[in-house]
Amino acid sequence: MNQPKQFGPVVEHAPGPPVRGPLALGQHALLQVLFARPTTPGVGLTPNAADRTENTINTIAETPYFTGAKGLKAYKNNGFALAERALGSAFPVLEQLLGEDSFKLMARDFWCAHPPERGDLAQWGGALGEFVQVNPHLADEPYLGDVARVEWALHQCGLAPDQEAHPQSFALLSSAEPESIFLLLASGANVLRSAYPVASIVTAHLHNAPSLQEVGQKLRAGQSENALVWRQGLKPRVTPCTDAEADFLLALLGGLSLLDALEAAPDLDLNDWLAKAVQSGLALGVKAPL
Repeated sequence: MNQPKQFGPVVEHAPGPPVRGPLALGQHALLQVLFARPTTPGVGLTPNAADRTENTINTIAETPYFTGAKGLKAYKNNGFALAERALGSAFPVLEQLLGEDSFKLMARDFWCAHPPERGDLAQWGGALGEFVQVNPHLADEPYLGDVARVEWALHQCGLAPDQEAHPQSFALLSSAEPESIFLLLASGANVLRSAYPVASIVTAHLHNAPSLQEVGQKLRAGQSENALVWRQGLKPRVTPCTDAEADFLLALLGGLSLLDALEAAPDLDLNDWLAKAVQSGLALGVKAPL
């Protein structure tokens, strides 16, 4: 009886676990080295950790594509450079707040702690807000985590699929029952609640409004803000919004009908809000289930 042919590095041996071939082990070891946090030789490594590092490098050295210590360093430095560029593009305000050198160090540490899981680095960075929030080196500036979350929402907003406005559909507001209709919001619309004036911080650094002095006053006063993110045409936007607007929008984003969203935000003046939302491109139309 002919034995089945095996392709690739993994060979199945039922009922035991798969046995990986040398190439797969080398690839896995290479990833461990590339995403390992930078360390100073002889400093911060326990004997066991040092042994694991040496064993990992030895495993890589046995693979056909091993290029030596210089090759590993080139791979790792290239990854760090990619991390710095990708995060710098998505988080320009955070980079300004931290300073270029500190931002680069953070980007490298984030690269090691949360390596990308997809080939498109534009989709990498969603965990940065939490990473910054719990980073002990940034504890003196606790608002930075929320700044990162707002910037990621803006970044995702810019990548969201296009949606067309349907102005004629607003006629449903006067002809259909509110429990049976839903508001269509702009691409990437999101609301983030914060204990800090996070929307003002972001717009001050991106658009010089409000002034940095005003933002400083808000921070010292302990002012909180809800950040509304949406796309106006092709341009991602962010602005502070009231608690009533935040309650209403979060209900809509959660899939609730117009009636249920209004019940979640009893203080909202729908007519006033809707006029501004249509003008700003936040509200694109009204839809009713088929």
